[in-house]
Amino acid sequence: MKGTVVIFGANGFIGRYLCRHFLQRGREVVAVARRKDGVPEGAMFLQWDGSSEGPWSLALEGAALVVNLAGRSVDCRYNEPNRAEILGSRTGSTRAIGRAIDACSVPPRVWMNASTATWYRHAEDQPQDEWKGEPGEGFSFEVARAWEESFFSAPVPAATRKLALRLGMVMANERGSVFDVLGRLTRSGLGGTMGKGCQRVSWMHMDDVISAIETLEANPLADGVFNLTAPCAPTNRELMAAFREVHAMPIGVPSPRWVLELGARALSTETELVLKSRWVEPHRLAGLGFRWKWPEPVPALADLLERPGLDGFFDVPPRRSVGVRAWTGSRGLSTA
Repeated sequence: MKGTVVIFGANGFIGRYLCRHFLQRGREVVAVARRKDGVPEGAMFLQWDGSSEGPWSLALEGAALVVNLAGRSVDCRYNEPNRAEILGSRTGSTRAIGRAIDACSVPPRVWMNASTATWYRHAEDQPQDEWKGEPGEGFSFEVARAWEESFFSAPVPAATRKLALRLGMVMANERGSVFDVLGRLTRSGLGGTMGKGCQRVSWMHMDDVISAIETLEANPLADGVFNLTAPCAPTNRELMAAFREVHAMPIGVPSPRWVLELGARALSTETELVLKSRWVEPHRLAGLGFRWKWPEPVPALADLLERPGLDGFFDVPPRRSVGVRAWTGSRGLSTA
């Protein structure tokens, strides 16, 4: 694909990887964020406040792809100020982008907006896909619903194709990421089952996230909601076993719910991030013929452990002596 790519929230976790990837593809990249810190060299940086129009609006004229990843991190306590910021940062940024696109003389061809797999209910009984999946409840679901409503209700020109990306946990070798945090717990001997361990974990390797975005941009028939997850959703027990395998750690002390609650308070986060069962099936992506490079957790985690981090953010030395066995259904891992 050719044409300018405009990425909002470009200095965030996924944004940095997307900027780097599209620059390597030879495309012009406009990085829109509150701060320039973390924006890769070669991208054109434009500042914004996350809610109002500004000079950045001009970058949307004739753009091939717009990706909105802006939003306050959910890795915090859900007190009232944080709840308001989590919700407002998502809906406000989405509405601002929609107004700017609607004012374009030559609107962007594709607008992708981040969403979240927490739109779906806590599911341990069956996978949730885009057609038959059931909505959840509580604060996280309300944020997801309002986020998507602000996106799909934005009155943009018919020439702009809209896609909402319901993302699971994205795995990449970067400090502070899920992969980093769970890896550090595993190496310290604390990588055991969390809670009951039967909660499903929908995840996706960063390679496949980027590949899926390119696939969806290239397909003119792709629009609406897409689940961006791997086809294999392990239980928490199975995922932590995978982490112990790739780190060659024979022990993993389990963490019952009460321990997680104490830890969440100490770390100013919420247990929902690890206890909610997100069993999400990427039905529509599979229907497009998308082929995952990393469909199963053990090979994906082993690959990430061997990689140098993006711009040196991840500093764990490679463990090349670790042998990784094939991950098959015979080991009790259900597929979504």
